[in-house]
Amino acid sequence: APQLKFQPCNERGAVGPMTGIITGSMPLVVIENQTGGNSAYSTINEGMGQVIRFGAYGPPVVEHLRWIEKVLAPVLARIVNRIGGMDMRSIISQALSMGDELHMRNHASTCLLLRELAVEVVAAAPDPAVGEEILTFLSRRNDQFFLNFGMAAAKATMDAAHKIKGSSIVTAISRNGYEVGIRVSGLGERWFVAPSPEVETLFFSGFGPQDACPDLGDSAIMECIGVGGMVMAASPAIVPFLGADSFQTSMDSTADMYEITAGESPHYAIPALDMRGAPTGIDLLKVVETGIVPSIHTAVAHREAGRGMVGAGISRLPAELFEQAFLALSEELEIEQGEGS
Repeated sequence: APQLKFQPCNERGAVGPMTGIITGSMPLVVIENQTGGNSAYSTINEGMGQVIRFGAYGPPVVEHLRWIEKVLAPVLARIVNRIGGMDMRSIISQALSMGDELHMRNHASTCLLLRELAVEVVAAAPDPAVGEEILTFLSRRNDQFFLNFGMAAAKATMDAAHKIKGSSIVTAISRNGYEVGIRVSGLGERWFVAPSPEVETLFFSGFGPQDACPDLGDSAIMECIGVGGMVMAASPAIVPFLGADSFQTSMDSTADMYEITAGESPHYAIPALDMRGAPTGIDLLKVVETGIVPSIHTAVAHREAGRGMVGAGISRLPAELFEQAFLALSEELEIEQGEGS
């Protein structure tokens, strides 16, 4: 019988939303970091409903995945070869100014991407019916289509910041529904893990805490680059969707995130804060010093495979992750200083 080997996406230069499944037959989004010289990968977003990222697996799911592989991906590939790619940083920057926080709300970013793709889809599709099918999927059935592009862009950014000697910047956050882990730039390939937290969830009608899977997926890579839960103030529309009680709560949350980051982004600005740069670069030293933990925006999957999304909310990373990493970084720096003397 063939042997199956499982590896974390993050250890292969990739990121997978929710269940995070990437197999050898899946076409991938490829994002190049032209400054860092590295690339990162993600799947193509399947849309909502019965999809593999929420644990569903049956004939409709497989049929849709094959449609992505055989119909959608070849057209997207032809478009990329024709136009030479798209600027992800520009789309993220514009979308923040239009009300997205880029993790759970991707309405503006998806529209901006669709604006770039629409005419090209018409030109690249093998016939008008296929072009109509693709544009219908992108425009009416997939408000989060951009998320996977953004995740791969964030991964390419953070991988370029990884393995910097002595650096206390968090370069990856991942959750598998059982544990949550972080990687830190100055600590190489080590993961620091703790039980995956329950999410502060606004549940869809008919669901409750008994239905919720603990925090899940690689999409918290978005918070690593300073969007998502780091910039809740950029997205008034996300406040009720995540169950927050007021827009002032989102302002206060973003203010807290400035306390635990290395700096402010020169590219990503928050209109509600007079275009202040997004809080960027989660610094474990500041997390330990202040006691403030990163806020992660997330979908919530059903505990049972294939039941889909049951709500959305805010996840607070356990403080023990950063305490573990702080001790490890301190020990490593002490060893290096001892060897240097």
